[in-house]
Amino acid sequence: MAEFIRRHRSRPAVVQTLRATAAATIAYAVALRISSEPAPLTAPLTALLVVQVTLYSTLTTGIRRVNSVVAGVLIASAFSILVGLSWWSLGLLILASLIIGYMVRVGEFVPEVAISAMLVLGVTQVAATAWERVVETLIGAVVGLLFNVLLPPVWVGTAGESIVELSRRMRLLLLGMGEELSNPASVAGSAARLHEARRLDNDIAQVDASLRQAEDSLRLNPRVREGLLNRVVLRTGLDTLEICAVVLRVMARTMTDLARERGGGRDLYPREEALAVEELLARIADALVSFAVLVTSQVSASAELAEGRLADGLRDAADSRERMAGLFLEAVRRDPIHWQLHGALLAEADRILDELDPEHRTRRLMEELDRSARETREKYPRLAAARQWLGGKRRRRAPAR
Repeated sequence: MAEFIRRHRSRPAVVQTLRATAAATIAYAVALRISSEPAPLTAPLTALLVVQVTLYSTLTTGIRRVNSVVAGVLIASAFSILVGLSWWSLGLLILASLIIGYMVRVGEFVPEVAISAMLVLGVTQVAATAWERVVETLIGAVVGLLFNVLLPPVWVGTAGESIVELSRRMRLLLLGMGEELSNPASVAGSAARLHEARRLDNDIAQVDASLRQAEDSLRLNPRVREGLLNRVVLRTGLDTLEICAVVLRVMARTMTDLARERGGGRDLYPREEALAVEELLARIADALVSFAVLVTSQVSASAELAEGRLADGLRDAADSRERMAGLFLEAVRRDPIHWQLHGALLAEADRILDELDPEHRTRRLMEELDRSARETREKYPRLAAARQWLGGKRRRRAPAR
């Protein structure tokens, strides 16, 4: 059991389970002292539903949930005074609750409005129960909010691990494609690699979900100083790997077409060309992992080391690419029938190397930072104006050197 906890304690599902349990228990203990109800279960229920994996989602979820419950309680109080409880009034209550839920914009908690209204309307002392339910709801929401304000999680490490793992799967695919070049051409084997390359789309979707969770954990988090920069670095890194995955799929398709053209039993490339292509694919594979490590490095020393490895890997890959291009040129002169496939493979390798280039990454990173700043100014013009005013005021007060 101890080993299981040690291995899985950093996973969002495990952490969420422990946090939700603790928040619900604390909310119930507080509600017992404040509420007059003998079993104030609304408080732990609300805390259980409010607490999310990140501080940002907890704040947004908590506000909407409190709004939904209060709206349901008010609707039930009005119905109890006017019509009481019957089969037709219950139907009207549900209809009105759902409509008002959409009107007050509680999002996914629209059914909670009707649920709260039905629970309150179904008791005898409606007025007292309505007030107690509101109090318990507020207790649970406050406990859930404070829980993540005081102990906000940061899921950057989890997202970084998923990005590095994605690059390693892409590396294994490239190495497998290179190893097949030493064997006679096989349409079935090349098609299997193509199918494996297509499965990278599912892996990217999973990494994207992990990254979205990490981005939420950085928003409004007092433990993070440069949340925007961290979000943009990870997002641009995943975008680069996604583009590389698309190119890998095209590369696998190119090799499948070449295997089909060659026919079974023949070599896909002559030995010298096959060794050159295999070497280039291995260099690209190593560069992909170095790029992922660079994107996810949090310590400056580790980032510098990863950047050096990436630069060396790209330089070696460029040398291998030039050697392969020379061999392909000679092969095309001897037999020009497959020059399109040779040229396509070179173009796909060039695209991946260009995407992994540090200058390309820096340019994309600056573009994303500018875009995020522009969107913030457009969405919150008053906040942007206040920041600009404060910045100008600090510059005027700065002593001249």
